Amino acid sequence: MKYVVLIENKGGSYGAYVPDLPGCVAVGDSADAVTNFIRESVELHLQAMRADGDPIPAPTTIVRELEVA
Repeated sequence: MKYVVLIENKGGSYGAYVPDLPGCVAVGDSADAVTNFIRESVELHLQAMRADGDPIPAPTTIVRELEVA
């Protein structure tokens, strides 16, 4: 499965979250670091959901980039 990950630059640190997996978040000091951390977070999040017998949600978030003047 492929999930959308949103990464935000918060003035010196980066935050990432997965809209389709509430509570699945990560922080890091660079975009590369937070990408690695969120990948691990997704894997652990899904592993915990499986262990708890929770259904794994299908990805539903759609990404569109808008250019505005």
